Amino acid sequence: MASFEPEQYKETLIFLTTAGVVVPLFRRLRISPILGFLGAGVLLGPYGLGAVSQKFSWLSPFTLEDVEQITPVAEFGVVFLLFMIGLELSWERLVLMRRFVFGFGSLQVVGSAAALGAAALLFGEEPISAAVLGFALALSSTAIVIPVLAEAKRLATTAGRTVFAVLLFQDLMVAPLLFMVSMLGIRELNLSAAIFSTLVPALAGLSIVVVGGRLVLRPLFHHVAAAGSTEFFVAACLLVVIGTAVLTAMSGLSMGLGAFVAGVLLAETEYRREIEVTIEPFKGLLLGLFFVSVGASLDLSQVLAAPLWTFGLALGLIIVKFCVAWMVARILRLSPPVSTETALMLSPGGEFAFIIIAAAVASKAVPATVGADVTVAVTLSMFLVPALGLLAQRLSRPHVAAEPLEPLVSPEQIKAHDAIIVGYGRVGRLVGEMLHAHSIRYMAVDNDAGLVKRFRGDGIDIYWGNAARAEFLARCGLGASKALIITMDRPSDAERIVRLARAEYPHLTIVARARDAHHATLLYKLGVTDAVPETIEASLQLSEAVLVEMGIPMGLVIASIHEKRDEFRKILQPVAIRAEARHAVKLSLRLKEMSKRKPKPLADDEVP
Repeated sequence: MASFEPEQYKETLIFLTTAGVVVPLFRRLRISPILGFLGAGVLLGPYGLGAVSQKFSWLSPFTLEDVEQITPVAEFGVVFLLFMIGLELSWERLVLMRRFVFGFGSLQVVGSAAALGAAALLFGEEPISAAVLGFALALSSTAIVIPVLAEAKRLATTAGRTVFAVLLFQDLMVAPLLFMVSMLGIRELNLSAAIFSTLVPALAGLSIVVVGGRLVLRPLFHHVAAAGSTEFFVAACLLVVIGTAVLTAMSGLSMGLGAFVAGVLLAETEYRREIEVTIEPFKGLLLGLFFVSVGASLDLSQVLAAPLWTFGLALGLIIVKFCVAWMVARILRLSPPVSTETALMLSPGGEFAFIIIAAAVASKAVPATVGADVTVAVTLSMFLVPALGLLAQRLSRPHVAAEPLEPLVSPEQIKAHDAIIVGYGRVGRLVGEMLHAHSIRYMAVDNDAGLVKRFRGDGIDIYWGNAARAEFLARCGLGASKALIITMDRPSDAERIVRLARAEYPHLTIVARARDAHHATLLYKLGVTDAVPETIEASLQLSEAVLVEMGIPMGLVIASIHEKRDEFRKILQPVAIRAEARHAVKLSLRLKEMSKRKPKPLADDEVP
């Protein structure tokens, strides 16, 4: 048996400890946890406590000495984030955003590259080196900017949607830029061979993800959902995210782009809500690990060796990119507040600059010393993204979010459903038909994959998933809905959903199907607005049919049925209230009795 080596698990334990401490602490202080992860990376990294641990060995167990070991896993934080963003979109919405993806995006990248390349020439760089540095520094940080916007709830604003559109274009530009770098490093130019080895695989990989995803993803999730296994569903989600990311990376594109496309392909399916709930914990943890790795990669010795030069490079990068992005935004007729917020979020450097500069240094297109200095400056600028996001919020005005731009978020988030029906069997379908007849917009949820597939094909807005989870109900937009209708035939499931919904949304109207009068009483105790017992309703319908057939006028029959239904409701609701009151009285009497009891004297051997 192999001996146990704790060192193998050191980085994992340090990160989990950091996540358990940083997130609650920074949320309590109302500071973005991103800053906490970045700071923890700097402190615990090889250039922080790692450097000190060489003299004080007792610090070694608390330091991240091998950042390269966690970097491959940390990169999946960005991948999962872009997959979640893709789930909020659709191909139609991407087409509507094309003006900002290709218009604003191309102007920002080319304009920033030209300005930064010109600055590099002024500092004495060769034209080839200046061109590579200009394009590398023109890119921004998708991995940090998007979480900062999401944390501040600014992703759905006009500025947030514009920033996202530009970042999407930048992701698309990574493959052409890497192709450019490889071409600049080749002395004997062979254009056709370079195109075949770089751009063709990229296009082929993206085509496989799009075409294969359309053909495979929905049947895959239907097969897994029909199996009814939570573990298999989690495995399918991870397979899709990681598999598409690896496939696009093998093609020369960014991993995040492949995951984003997979998210877009799944956005219109009935499994979208459950996938969001499943992926969310992985996304949060992996993003935290990514920020820790970014912080740990900051070489403090280089910063301290020439602080004015390093900070000057970072500040100059931010100023140049801010000016270019602001002018582009004004050219596209965005308002000054939107232009300012957009430019602030796009002004720092991005993680793709590391990849492009490393490739350029390897091909000798950029000197190694220049590449090292620029990499540190980019890292410092990325550290300033949360602060720039806070500044952007202060400068923005409340009416900015209402400007006429095609929204990034899904239609369900723009206009919430009036009602959510949990359980779309016989009873749920009838309720849905009645709501539709009165023009009430509703969403249905069911855990029967076959049923969901059938009614989804009929145009019903229905999703597959487990509604007995608070996070799933939140993803369905229950907080913005007026009513929750529970028609499930299993009493325990209905009780669990009522308990969760009432705890999270005290003022929500909840109407639930009950098995009998006893079950209705229990649901009233749990907080439903109204409970409908099956046995009582069946009896009332039978009574109605008999009375009408015996010649009693319809108006009198309906009135008597309503009167009897109200009688039952008045009986069941007080029963629930009285049960709670009796429980409260018993508890108070018991506490009162305990308080009157005299303490038992201690025995001689018990006296301290």
